[in-house]
Order: sequence, then structure tokens, then C-alpha cells
Amino acid sequence: MMQRFKVFVRWRPLSSSEAAADEIDRESAQHEDSYLSMTLASRSPTARARSWKSGPSFTRIFEAGDNNKSVFEDVVPPTFPQVLSGGTCNFFAYGHSGSGKSHTIIGYDYENSDEFGLCLSAALQLSGELERLNAELTLDGETGNEGDVLGIGIRMYELRKNTAFDLLNDRRECYVREGPDGRVHIRGETETLEDGKVRVRPIVTRACWIFDDLRRELLVGLKLRATGSSTIHDQSSRTHAVVELEVVTKTLLDARDELIERQSELVPVGKLATDIYLEESLNSFIKTADGKYVVDPNNPPNQKRIDAAEAEKKKFEMRVQEAEDHVIEVLARKRHSCLGGKFVFVDLAGSEYFDEKGTSAVFGPKPTAQERQEARQINSDLLAIKEVIRARALKQARVPFRSAPLTMVLREHFQGSLDSHSAMILTVSPSSGQLAATMNTLKYGNLVGVAGGPVEPSVKKPK
Repeated sequence: MMQRFKVFVRWRPLSSSEAAADEIDRESAQHEDSYLSMTLASRSPTARARSWKSGPSFTRIFEAGDNNKSVFEDVVPPTFPQVLSGGTCNFFAYGHSGSGKSHTIIGYDYENSDEFGLCLSAALQLSGELERLNAELTLDGETGNEGDVLGIGIRMYELRKNTAFDLLNDRRECYVREGPDGRVHIRGETETLEDGKVRVRPIVTRACWIFDDLRRELLVGLKLRATGSSTIHDQSSRTHAVVELEVVTKTLLDARDELIERQSELVPVGKLATDIYLEESLNSFIKTADGKYVVDPNNPPNQKRIDAAEAEKKKFEMRVQEAEDHVIEVLARKRHSCLGGKFVFVDLAGSEYFDEKGTSAVFGPKPTAQERQEARQINSDLLAIKEVIRARALKQARVPFRSAPLTMVLREHFQGSLDSHSAMILTVSPSSGQLAATMNTLKYGNLVGVAGGPVEPSVKKPK
């Protein structure tokens, strides 16, 4: 059987406000293909009896007593060989607001390694691996090139619709755009520099050569993350947060900066060439007595002037191409295969479900109109993620990356990864009062987990 996108379930403990509530009855069963299925039921006298059984779709189920370290050790370390070979591994936390997504991905204790979120634990272990590799790379006698020292580049941003907020650059507003090369770029506002240069910077990468530097950068970004009170959760983030950890060198980062510089030089030259072409074309027309514009045979366009401007533009385009080739060359002649390898951690915005009366499936209060609008956009993004995973697993000719800005941004990360090296952690509440939200989360994960095709369950029955 093909390896599928891995789906884990993490039950959080009952909160203090839920201490007196009944817990959801839940059972799991192991199947011959090593996947788990789950059965949920509510027998609370105050709630309508409901039950549901998943397919054999879950890799592991973490109970409320499992800490972040336990989750990390099962989910992330098996993917290290992929990243150390230059690949990408993606990790998503999915669930309703207050279910423990941010606790799982980011964590709230930044001093106790047992409670680090997945991204910080991965950075700690990756730092150790790179320290070992840097020591090995000096054994070949090439100790003079500091540009080849391996480090971790961290990027951290939030996504809302087609807007990104760069958390490591004062929460600078950026925009999601697809370029003429077919690639999706997240770029900030246009900056006009001296000599007419025009620069549009991408999301900032902060290079970290030791773990403490990375932890410090992460904390800087977290302070700028947007949260706010709502009828759903008192610290609910209504954006998707993305943390990218990439293996980098100074040589690679310098090459990328050089590319941005060459692009900024091209913009005014390209604009001038376009202006000259339009000016010469317009000057070659005259207006007739009946108000029509026709070509003036006595005043043809100055083709020499147009050609000179196009030649200058071509020269700067070649400089951009040389800079792009240099980035590719740096990645191709790398001293270790891990250069460019990435961990991508996505703390998805809370998946909120409302009944026909507009009441939240998580808590009782009726949401505001703004919250309902946000929920529709968020749920649209989450549906797009599921459909991308399913299309890739089924090897469909068309993968719907353009269905949402979130999947557009993540397209490069999906394409650089194998589904079997990526994972989704479903965070769920055991409170019977949140049965509907928990069931919806598990149904979503079930669809993702069985996306690789039908799996025949064994004859084993739930214990």
C-alpha cells in the first residue's frame, strides 16, 4: 500500500471550565495496515445521543496526558532524513479554536524543551544536526570559506485571504501574487530607492547560526501575531500562521539578495523602454477631420530609439537571469545535500462550524457577522488544503492549488515534499459539549487520512 499523508489525533485535557462536563466516549482499533480507526459516542443525558466511526485513517492517537515532547518524537524525527537530503516536510495543526493547535505547533513554554512546540523542537534538533555537519565539513581541509557554514533561516508570517503579514519584519503587510514564471511570491509594498531603483522585498529570512538566536527570533515574531477576543475563544487567531525553517548558508542568502538587487535595477529600465515604445507609437498617429486616428506616413516611429531602449532592457534582463542562475548554481554545487531543506509548520486558523441557527458548534454564543464572514473564508481555505492533499494522493493530473491563497502560498512546499513525509495533527476536545466540533475535526482528518485510496479494514473490532 502506498504511504499516505499522515494524520495524528491529539486529545487535549478538559479545561477548568469543563471540569464538571461529561467526556466523549471514544475507542480506537488497530488495523492490519497499521492505521487506527476511532469510534465516538455521546451518552450525556443533556445532549442528543450521537455516534460516528472513522475509517482506518489515523497514524497515532495522543491522549490528554501526552506532552509536546511525546508528540514531537512520534511526528517529526522520522522526517529528518528527507530534510537533510534537501527536501521539504509540511506539518499542519487543524482543529476548532481552543483545541490546542498553537500549543502543539508553537508551544507556550520556551524554556522547557519538553514543552516546546513542534517548530521549536525541530529547530533544536536540526541545530544539533547542522553543528555535527559543520564539524564534519571542516575535516576536508576547506576551513576558510565561512559562506559554506550551515545555519537555519527562519521565516514567519500570517495569512489572511490574499494578504500576508511578515512577523519578523514589524508585521509588514505583503501580498500573495503569481508571477509570469508561474511561481507564487509573497512580496511587500513597492519601495522607491535612489537612482530610480524599485524594490519589492519578499518575506524576510532571519539567518540563525545557533539555536538561541532562532528561539529569540521566534519570540519576536510571536509578539506581533494577531489575536483577539471573540465569541469562540478569548485568544483566537483568525489567521493561518506559517513558520518555515530552511537550511541555509551565507552564500545562498547573499545570492538571493543579489537577485533582488538585480530585479530592482531592471524595473526602471523596463518601464523606460515601455514608455519610449508608447511615446513613439503615439507620435506616429495623426487625427483626421472626422476624428479618427491614422498612421502618419511622414512621421514614423523612431525605431532606433525604441531598439536602443529595448537593448538596454535586455542587458538588465540578462543580469537578472545571471543572478537567478547563480542561486541555482549555489544550490547545485552545495557541499552538503541538506542545503535548501525545509520544515514548514502551519498553525491553521480555527475551523468553526455553525448550525442552521448560526450558533457555534464549539460554544453557545451566536457569532457576530464579522466572525461568520471570517469563518467562511477560513473554512474555504481548509477545504482547499484537503482537496490539494486528496488530489496529490490520488495522482490527479490537476491539483487545485489556485483554489485559495493559502494553497497558492504552500504550493512550492507541497511540490517539494512527499505526502508520506508530511503530517496533520488534529487537535480535539474531550468535552461532550464540544462533540459536534470534535466530530467535524475528525471527519475532516478522516478524509485526509484515507486520501491515498480505499483501505480494507481488518476483522478486528474496537476494544
